[in-house]
Amino acid sequence: MNPVRVPAGESSRNVAAADRSAYSIIPHMPTEITPSVNAEPTLSAVVIPLLKGIIYQENDPALWARLVALDAKVRDYVRVLDLELVLDEAEGYAFLRSRETDEVTAEKPAAAVPRLFPRRQLSFPLSLLLALLRKKLAEFDASGGGARLVLSRDEIVEMIRVFLLTNSNEARLTDQIETQLNKIAELGFVRKLKTSSSTSQTSNYEVRRILKAFVDAQWLADFDTRLDAYRRHLVNPGEENSDD
Repeated sequence: MNPVRVPAGESSRNVAAADRSAYSIIPHMPTEITPSVNAEPTLSAVVIPLLKGIIYQENDPALWARLVALDAKVRDYVRVLDLELVLDEAEGYAFLRSRETDEVTAEKPAAAVPRLFPRRQLSFPLSLLLALLRKKLAEFDASGGGARLVLSRDEIVEMIRVFLLTNSNEARLTDQIETQLNKIAELGFVRKLKTSSSTSQTSNYEVRRILKAFVDAQWLADFDTRLDAYRRHLVNPGEENSDD
């Protein structure tokens, strides 16, 4: 490399300036870039919440966006666990459920496949209440009432009263229905809303649209037949509980 020639009489300050100018044309080396942890959604960040319960778009839009982006990968991943992803983008909910027994057995005929999510047997009052709420949701959608179906506890009591014995104690009936509503809330089918006033004596409940995934249109088509069975149960309460 040829030395930089300094013109006679130039001060040391000018030498330093010329030196800086010479080096200024050298491109800067790229600095090390640390990738963002959120640059690409990971499967674990989506599957773990799904294993814990239902994901609602309105509750966590960011998580919902990651789930939609990884839809196909999540389905392949949970299939190894004999689960399937139910994702309804229109209604804004997603959850995992066990795959159909016949399908799993066909793939693994020599092995007894345990269920990660065991089936639950629902009591008659709980089944009746779920059926009535599902029917109410279908009527609400048919009337174009809006996006959210909200019912007061008193409205729900009136819905179920016609299927109960006329001599039922009012206070006891209300307590029993509220107990059933709390169980349904734990299952994720309704959500208890905060009261707008401290003087309000009744609770309001939002019927979650995920109920449509468990009580389908075919089930609703046989609703009258099922209600006849419920009425017979009222006459003979010793009959077996209904299955989920």
